[in-house]
Amino acid sequence: MAIRVLLVDDHQLFRQGMRSMLANDAGIEVIGEAENGRSAVELARQLVPDVIVMDISMPDLNGIEATRQIAARAPRTRVLALSMHSDRRFVTGILAAGAAGYLLKDCAFDELCRAIHAVAKNQVYLSPAVAGEVVGAHARGSEGAASQPLRDLTSRQLEILQLVAEGRATKQIAARLHVSTKTVDTHRHEIMTKLDLHSIAELTKFAVREGLTDLER
Repeated sequence: MAIRVLLVDDHQLFRQGMRSMLANDAGIEVIGEAENGRSAVELARQLVPDVIVMDISMPDLNGIEATRQIAARAPRTRVLALSMHSDRRFVTGILAAGAAGYLLKDCAFDELCRAIHAVAKNQVYLSPAVAGEVVGAHARGSEGAASQPLRDLTSRQLEILQLVAEGRATKQIAARLHVSTKTVDTHRHEIMTKLDLHSIAELTKFAVREGLTDLER
């Protein structure tokens, strides 16, 4: 039976390219695509794929938070990170969130297929280019890529912080997360208190610096 794969990336052309290449592997079937982490979480629930190929830097909900939610809600689905970032924050961050592998986007097609087959068999697959980062983080006793201020925030607060940094209004955030505007305001106040930040501009700079969002997208 073919491995059922969900592709998650905010660049449509990149997703189409991956789908086209993976069609050459008879052991892999692409069953869906998502353009951001929030859609990925919903499609993971609906389609229950065997493997999700997950980008990290995406609008609305980044790949790390999406992976954390998928790992909690669909533990049988394996997440394979495919990113342009080799920075330790991203590598150890998404692995700590529950990903089973990490590849760089400049990898060869054959390596992508090998990685998908490996994680589908409950193995861990790391690109040689990032394996050293993981070993180094483990040797240092790192708990993951997140800085201490980020670890102080709840998953919901991390979602709201990203949306605020991307310029979403309170009503938009409330509608997207299916909560009240008062709840959003309360979380934003708690985020500012925990981070000791005092303006939306400071929150935005912090979110970009920590890799929660990329404002160039």
